[in-house]
Amino acid sequence: MDTGVPKQQMIAALNRRHWGEAHSHAARLIDLGAADPEIHFIAGVALLEQHGAIGAQAYFRQAITLDPSRADFHLYLARACASSQDYDAALDAAGRAERLLDPEHAVGFDTLGVVLAQCNAHERAAAAFRQAVRLDPDDAAFRFNLGTALTFLGDIDGAERELEASVELNPHHWRAHHSLSQLRRQTTDSNHIERLSALARAATGKVTATTFLNMALAKELDDIGNHDGAFDHCVIGKGAPGHLLQYSRAKDAALFDALASGFPAPCPDPPIRGSDAGDPIFIVGMPRTGTTLVDRIASSHPQVQSAGELHNFPSAWKRAMGGPGFEMFNPAHIASVATASLDWRRLGDDYIAGTRAFTGSVPHFTDKLPHNFLYLGYIACALPEARLICVRRHPLDTCLGNFRQLFAPESPYFDYSYDLLDIGHYYILFDRLMAHWKAAFPGRILEVQYESLVLEQERNSRAIISHCGLEWDDACLAFEKNATPVSTASAVQVREPMYTTALGRWKRYEGRLGPLRTMLEDAGIDCA
Repeated sequence: MDTGVPKQQMIAALNRRHWGEAHSHAARLIDLGAADPEIHFIAGVALLEQHGAIGAQAYFRQAITLDPSRADFHLYLARACASSQDYDAALDAAGRAERLLDPEHAVGFDTLGVVLAQCNAHERAAAAFRQAVRLDPDDAAFRFNLGTALTFLGDIDGAERELEASVELNPHHWRAHHSLSQLRRQTTDSNHIERLSALARAATGKVTATTFLNMALAKELDDIGNHDGAFDHCVIGKGAPGHLLQYSRAKDAALFDALASGFPAPCPDPPIRGSDAGDPIFIVGMPRTGTTLVDRIASSHPQVQSAGELHNFPSAWKRAMGGPGFEMFNPAHIASVATASLDWRRLGDDYIAGTRAFTGSVPHFTDKLPHNFLYLGYIACALPEARLICVRRHPLDTCLGNFRQLFAPESPYFDYSYDLLDIGHYYILFDRLMAHWKAAFPGRILEVQYESLVLEQERNSRAIISHCGLEWDDACLAFEKNATPVSTASAVQVREPMYTTALGRWKRYEGRLGPLRTMLEDAGIDCA
């Protein structure tokens, strides 16, 4: 069949980033029997860009069947698999892409690095990014990606060199400026405040630039003790994207109620036994409360490895609740799915299988996605042998920490974090939901108070290890020596020994937290 003109139209739509149009052209040609691997590939790319990662995989696999020699086909299959948390398949496809890549193809190595980083293969990712930078040292994005990878690996000096190179090559690489501000504690003699201020003044009205630059300024001003200035820049930085998100407190309240509704307190054993797997250790809590610190303490034990912040349970839960088309946070749908009808063993085993690309080498692993607190009822039933730990911190420090942190804007979890009182409302929902989980599953959840952990490190560390069913090991007191990569906002802090300077941070901002404090105390939350 003659596919010339329709294929040109498909490619033109792809180049314009008109993903729906490109996919329609490709799908029509495929329906007519086209055996051109590029048509299948473009159909997959267009679908992937429309968040159809699972459907895109079939197109990429067919393209590979028709022409297995194309590295880009394997790379995009790896991207699609990683996006749907199928890390085994992603690493397999990435390995094949790596073997086929033109050794002079800088973009290919950069893409490979992104996929490997998504799969927690941070050392391999850094190697791929190094190759991209070697081939094209003048690409600011490549330098940024390498700098980010080196941050995760704990090479702070190397990360700083790459991030500075990135902003020198492209002063408008806003994310690189923000990352630089996070690398070290800035001082009055050494900081980026003048540069950031000049850029921020010129960026008025530009949402992305305003967000990253003002949040970087907030961090550095806080470092040098200018807390009023830091707070003001937080308000500007968070306010820029906040109005676009149209966050709904009512929707989150309905979500929390729906998640709890299927689990009475106390909750009887599920009618079908869950997974027999005993290796997961879930570390949950509000973000910025010390979950990474607890993860490092636990994973310093020789029988525990850190798997980082995995999205595997939310993905497995989504499939169990309604399949790939189920909208993740749909309170009405969640409430309508009877927990009695769920196959708990399958849910637990599905989660475990999804982690095996990087777990199983030692008896236990940590999964420290903070927002797994939403799913604790499902986790407790699907994985009855899993250990559950919730980290708590002073309510005002928790809310302030969420306000001061710029979370991944593409994540579904953080829409609440752009306004201080929205954060307060979300904290109240969290506090009530955790009280429900503790009542529903008595004895299952260990609560660790951050302040107590910092002041009494050994006593609390021993309690954590005991809760995990493990014998004590002194390595858990030297968590800062843990060489495992860290890809969270605490990647720099957890390389240091225990410190107390973050305790009571809210007191430095006390004059700006009055309405938040009133909201929390009116809800019965102690803020003393």
